[in-house]
Amino acid sequence: MLRRIRVLQQAVLVLPLVICMASPVAAQPRPVNPVGLDQNGTLHMPGLTVPVSGFLSPEGKAYMAEHLNQLRNPAMMAQTDGVPNLLVGYLERERLLYPVTREYTSIGGVHAFVYTPASGIADKNRERVLINLHGGGFSGCWHGCAELESLPIAALGRIKVISLDYRESPQYKFPAASEDVAAAYRELLKTYKPQNIGIYGCSAGGMLTAMAVAWFQQHDLPRPGAIGLLCAGAAPTDASFGGDANYFTMSLGEGRMPQPAPVPATTGGGMVYLAGTNPNDPLVAPTSDPAVLAKFPPTMIVSATRGFDLSNAVYTHIQLSKQNVPAELYVWEGLFHGFFYNPDVPESRECFDFVIKFFDKWLGKS
Repeated sequence: MLRRIRVLQQAVLVLPLVICMASPVAAQPRPVNPVGLDQNGTLHMPGLTVPVSGFLSPEGKAYMAEHLNQLRNPAMMAQTDGVPNLLVGYLERERLLYPVTREYTSIGGVHAFVYTPASGIADKNRERVLINLHGGGFSGCWHGCAELESLPIAALGRIKVISLDYRESPQYKFPAASEDVAAAYRELLKTYKPQNIGIYGCSAGGMLTAMAVAWFQQHDLPRPGAIGLLCAGAAPTDASFGGDANYFTMSLGEGRMPQPAPVPATTGGGMVYLAGTNPNDPLVAPTSDPAVLAKFPPTMIVSATRGFDLSNAVYTHIQLSKQNVPAELYVWEGLFHGFFYNPDVPESRECFDFVIKFFDKWLGKS
């Protein structure tokens, strides 16, 4: 009996403490959900405060902050000799870090740069070659983007990289670039076996890589050994690169407001080069035709959680996988479209290493 009384006394002493702790919470009104929802599923989001990702390296965090601030200055996007001011410093660093010899040439009537590593081509790569298709929205960035995408792969992978100066807008429109890639590819087939040729590119260059493979099929050219769609996908674009990324990762990664409602599909995602094209033409968006996609070579897809290409990249990976095409998707946390242009960030070096390993894995396979 005495023991029961003591337990009761302890319970009485503890109870006020529990009430004191619970009372403020109980007194607070339930928060009102600030997210609006239309009947058709459209969400209306309030403003957000989004810090830089904690998963980034210290260098990556500084890079992200610098990038967002630089994009607020329109002068950083101006180009001199095909090099946007935003990229000048990165290009200077790559030239120091990744020594190569550069040769001006013409391949199949297409102007090109040939990059050969200063340390020499590795024995395993003597019968292999990579074709780079530079980014720039089909409207510029030759030769800045070409070098930023080619130097580290050539030097670190000890492999020859050929970057094509394909035709761009506003002077040219689709399918001029696909024709140029096919002309150069046809010429390289006189020296290299198709399974020993890899093709890759960033942004518009990644899109063009997929377009070129579809173009090869239509014109009876053998498929290459492997391809890389970096910061890009192969799906139709209604505005920018399409999907949720237009409204979420674009504003987070590029410091711009979310996209407005999708523009008419015939605008080519806002790119002059694709204006007037059918977004469901497999020569423009290969994911539109499963039969075309099923004939793709092993494909590497690179994106980032703040890249406006993320939705397109993810969708493309799923469609390739459904057709049993060996497809590898790599998404870097906290970074943005074309993040690997800065060679001093550890995440960029990781990306270079994965690209090199991917082509080393697949080139030469029948």
